[in-house]
Amino acid sequence: MDHHEAAENGAGPEAAGGSTSGPPGVRQRVVGMVGAGQLARMTTAAAVGLGIRFRVLAATPDESAAQVCADTVLGDYRSTEDLLAFAADCDVVTFDHEHVPQAQLAALENAGHVVAPSAAALRFAQDKLAMRERLTELGVPCPRFAPVASSDEVEAFAARTGWPVVLKAISGGYDGRGVWVCRSPAEAAEVVSHGVALLAEEHVAFRRELAILIARSSSGHGAAYPVVQSVQRDGICVEVLAPAPDLPESTAIEAERLGLSLARDLDVIGLLAVELFEAADGSLLVNELAMRPHNTGHWTIEGARTSQFEQHLRAVLNLPLGSPVAVAPVAVMANVLGGTDPDLYGKFNHVLAADTSLKVQLYGKPVRPGRKVGHVTALGEDLAGVRVRARRAANYLATGDENPPGGLSVSPRGLAEVGASVGAGGAVVADGPGVEDARAAPGSSVAAGGPAAGGAAAGGAVAAGSVVAAGDGGERA
Repeated sequence: MDHHEAAENGAGPEAAGGSTSGPPGVRQRVVGMVGAGQLARMTTAAAVGLGIRFRVLAATPDESAAQVCADTVLGDYRSTEDLLAFAADCDVVTFDHEHVPQAQLAALENAGHVVAPSAAALRFAQDKLAMRERLTELGVPCPRFAPVASSDEVEAFAARTGWPVVLKAISGGYDGRGVWVCRSPAEAAEVVSHGVALLAEEHVAFRRELAILIARSSSGHGAAYPVVQSVQRDGICVEVLAPAPDLPESTAIEAERLGLSLARDLDVIGLLAVELFEAADGSLLVNELAMRPHNTGHWTIEGARTSQFEQHLRAVLNLPLGSPVAVAPVAVMANVLGGTDPDLYGKFNHVLAADTSLKVQLYGKPVRPGRKVGHVTALGEDLAGVRVRARRAANYLATGDENPPGGLSVSPRGLAEVGASVGAGGAVVADGPGVEDARAAPGSSVAAGGPAAGGAAAGGAVAAGSVVAAGDGGERA
């Protein structure tokens, strides 16, 4: 995300916004989010509805969230002094990126601040080698991998897995940056020459990319949103289809169980996004993890009963989690990627008038080619038609042309011809010892919108949209 490109600011934090004090005599809970990109911007809106004081740490006053968050503090996320000052009266500190160094995270925790997710959990989102090793210990299916430091080591790895080989920066990569698909020893040698700590992974022949978004609170409550399909171009998500079309119910259940188990085993507090490969045989492999609101969850603002941004705030404050159930049979989110025209707002009227049911979010970021500067969400019943509406609007905002690159074909996998065989699902569960049994029989402490179109849990005991907040201790909301 481009908010990581902030200039260094060694000065101590200073207020950049107005007062956010609550009613006289009432102390509002305070959540501080380190980072001021579009994720923090959209979390700001969710905090208003919850009556939470929300604060962001921004490098500059013109960052995306700093433009709209009244309680903006200027500082450097790499500075221990700035972080400690920022956290001084926060009930919890959370993040819109994974780049705060471990030493600074430890300083916050050692000073007694509540950090969610914790430094220990965030390590698995910051360090791809640590993540792969931990997931392997847990028996989670992943592509084959190995740390590599030379061209010879890459070639030795390729001798076991075949070419191409995927090389990844162990830390610091995002939105396709820090990932190289190398089809020959010469291409691999070029990447190795950069001097970056690298992880080699086998190139997976996958059908498509999926994602499951999980929320978990410190009391052990968990919520699983419907499994979605992420459509990528040049390593950047361009479109999200919710729920993932033509996905077998058994695969949706497997993904939910996998996500809930990972959130528990990694002790994630807040949101966990698990990016998945659906292999040619239908099996799932974990590709990446993120512990924050995620691009594949933007559709939830309009498309789910509880947005991912509200859910993250609920989770880090240990509030009861909201229902993750979808409100329409189909939701499609299309990212607005910057083109050559810097004037997004000049096209705003046309987009809103042409389709009054569309929802547009613009991030207030300067336009650069390929940069995420907003997104469009469309809801409906027909996947093919909803995709066309979302993609047409996003492309028009970016370029002034209603026809996206490659036209308005809505394949891959023949998706123009199929509707969503997986319904508006989602589940709220407890992550105790029985997480593997998240689809429980009648009388259990689990409720599910479920991947089935009717939204019932296994055995049909729980109706769509119901929520059970039974935590590790078994208490019920």
